[in-house]
Amino acid sequence: MKKLIAVISAVACLGLALTSCGNKEKVLKIGVIQLVEHSALDANYKGFVDGLAEAGYVDGKNIKIDYQNAQGEQANCVTIAEKLINDGDDLIFAIATPAAQAVANLTQDIPVLISSVTDPESAKLVKSNAMPGTNVSGTSDLTPCAAQMGLIKKLFPEAKTVGMLFCSSEQNSYFQIALAEKACDELGLNYVEATVSNSNEIAQVTQSLCGKCDVIYSPTDNMIAAGMSLVAQVANENKTPTIVGEEGMVNAGGLATYGINYYELGKQTAKMAVEILKDGKKPADMPIQYLDNCDITVNQETAKILGVTIPADL
Repeated sequence: MKKLIAVISAVACLGLALTSCGNKEKVLKIGVIQLVEHSALDANYKGFVDGLAEAGYVDGKNIKIDYQNAQGEQANCVTIAEKLINDGDDLIFAIATPAAQAVANLTQDIPVLISSVTDPESAKLVKSNAMPGTNVSGTSDLTPCAAQMGLIKKLFPEAKTVGMLFCSSEQNSYFQIALAEKACDELGLNYVEATVSNSNEIAQVTQSLCGKCDVIYSPTDNMIAAGMSLVAQVANENKTPTIVGEEGMVNAGGLATYGINYYELGKQTAKMAVEILKDGKKPADMPIQYLDNCDITVNQETAKILGVTIPADL
């Protein structure tokens, strides 16, 4: 009788354990691939994580985030993308165009959200920004390039030539530079382009620009953003102001920007993730989203070094 009771008790315990396992909430796996470390992309990732948490998706609780950084190497992007796909993640978040392209080229099944990509359509990540039609959607970091040229005109009304500084391998930058140059044409500003292919060229190329232009402009270019402190050092020594694509570049020594908030961009992307994970939406049917609000940011220390007076209305 004692043995029978023991067996019954064991079976009952096993049944309870199985029931408990069956009711346990599934932990969703979210893979993250970020191209490189710099303040804008870091803020983008933090906003994404915080936005998920606000919606009840907390890392280590009901989701598991596998964060991977490619350290600026496109070859690493492919290796990381392969890992995340092989892990069978429920969703992949790709930050910056090369990271997004690496993932999108390797999977048509896993939902992929992108961010810090200026124009997903021209980057061939979606069929159109209005209707992606693929497993990819997300948020664009398109900045108001024309307004940034207007900021140059307002701060430096006597300026004649703008130096366009960007990386030759970044599709995002070419797209933005084209918009900036169009705005220069409309404002009567001349421009000269100067590109870098790797970080070792930043100081030399910046130095060469200082003698050719009145103001240096750099868009939300990942290589320049990562090396912005060096750009600022050279430019400021040569008394050449820098108008840049986003706040982090200003904090690294640039003079000013009129740009988007990358933390908020990450939170906006998190809302899209929740719609996929919770509501079952498909990226194919989710238009690329944009931030509506932009902020003016000025580095007062840089302004002092350059002897620039910032108008009160800015």
